[in-house]
Amino acid sequence: MKKTCLTILCFTVLLHARAGWLDALNLGKATTNATTVSAAVAALSDGQVAGGLKEALGNGLQKAIANLGHDGGFLTNASVKIPLPEKLQTVEKTLRSLKQDKLADEFVATMNHAAELAVPAAATVFGDAVKQMSIEDAKSVLTGPKDSATQFFRRNTQTNLYAKFYPIVQSATAKAGVTSSYKNMMAKVGGGGGLTSALGGLTKTYLGEDALDVDAYVTNKTLDGLFKMVADEEKSIRENPIARTTDLMKQVFGAVGK
Repeated sequence: MKKTCLTILCFTVLLHARAGWLDALNLGKATTNATTVSAAVAALSDGQVAGGLKEALGNGLQKAIANLGHDGGFLTNASVKIPLPEKLQTVEKTLRSLKQDKLADEFVATMNHAAELAVPAAATVFGDAVKQMSIEDAKSVLTGPKDSATQFFRRNTQTNLYAKFYPIVQSATAKAGVTSSYKNMMAKVGGGGGLTSALGGLTKTYLGEDALDVDAYVTNKTLDGLFKMVADEEKSIRENPIARTTDLMKQVFGAVGK
């Protein structure tokens, strides 16, 4: 019995020692990789780091804006499509259960088309942020987490983007007659029983004392969708050498990937 216990004890000690050795080995490997990356980046001039990063950001931002800023850019892209606000989802279910899908679909389409109209305005705001990026910012973004550039733009552009997007969204929803469309629906379905009740609740939520600022909702969702696409483009450039379309981008991001 004593011999068995001693054997188990020794085996346990060996396992812990092996685990510690492997941890140390992995830590050493991680440290070596980090040192290699730092050395590779340090070998680049400030101009190369800033230039390569700005080229990458410019390309990624232009692609994100182009992918969203056209008819169907939001509406047909499931990852960024703007749904009805949470406050109105109960009403949406009622409308669809009563075979009035068109009423809900038209409102969803209006919101998404407003977002598509707003997105191109991001170009100048993003462009200004890229121009103002310091060498320190560039190095931090280059060697930071894989969403460092996206987070940089969120910090430095979100307020200005909101200010640019909101009036465009407001104008788009006004032209589409969002408010009047609900009044018209109420008039058309005057004797509709459950449908009338549902639309009454919608009108109260949208127009009454519990009013929802749909324009603000669409603006915020537009920002979320835009930054989602920017993050996707950043990920592609960092992970896929084919997405690095210039020699400078290949050189700079190749250094990070070493």
